[in-house]
Amino acid sequence: MWPAERSQLSPASVSKWFNLTEPTDTGGDSVYHSPSRLCNGVQTILPTTAQLADQEQLVAVLREYRTETGRSLLEVVDQSPVLLIFLRHFGCAFCRQALDQVAQIRTQIAARGAQPVFVHLGSPERAKPYFDYYQLSTVERVSNPDASLYQHPVFALSRMNPYLNLLRLKVWKGWLSGALRKYGIGRIQEDGHQMPGVFFLKERRIVRGFRYQTIADEPDYLKLIDPAG
Repeated sequence: MWPAERSQLSPASVSKWFNLTEPTDTGGDSVYHSPSRLCNGVQTILPTTAQLADQEQLVAVLREYRTETGRSLLEVVDQSPVLLIFLRHFGCAFCRQALDQVAQIRTQIAARGAQPVFVHLGSPERAKPYFDYYQLSTVERVSNPDASLYQHPVFALSRMNPYLNLLRLKVWKGWLSGALRKYGIGRIQEDGHQMPGVFFLKERRIVRGFRYQTIADEPDYLKLIDPAG
């Protein structure tokens, strides 16, 4: 029993932190490669002026937004690397699937020294039953009903008319392969246009990011936090 009821990418505001790879079959996987120099056999990362400015912007936004426990995202990132997971609305089967998938690999994420933090579009009261259901009650999360954090230029997550999903073969494949049967689907109560995404934050910078091209994309969470990735 469920706890509740049973656009393309916008490159104009993509952060300068990333060199975007070509889209893969799982979505737009983005990796940042910094310039470097070799000195006495040691490779030193050389941040550019633009990257330093972007880091200041990232720090500012992480300081501004707080989790439901009252901690700033900056405090959380300073504590340990963070896998920041932006969810779709709670009526979406793929939103519930993401919660389930992260719950299943939570110990593996911790073993790599990171912690998952969720950003969702509902109120804390609306979100609580879902996090409780997937045994994620103690995981830090940010309530962001106006999607301002999603759309901040640092993360630049796109928006898409939800009815366009009906025209996407990959979405139908995801639904028919088990997402609907296992996770159900509910009424859209949050911002149905807002697309999700995942970002790996470490030492106050974005190391890697994944911006969904369809709601059925499945990011490789462990690859995103892999030091060798």
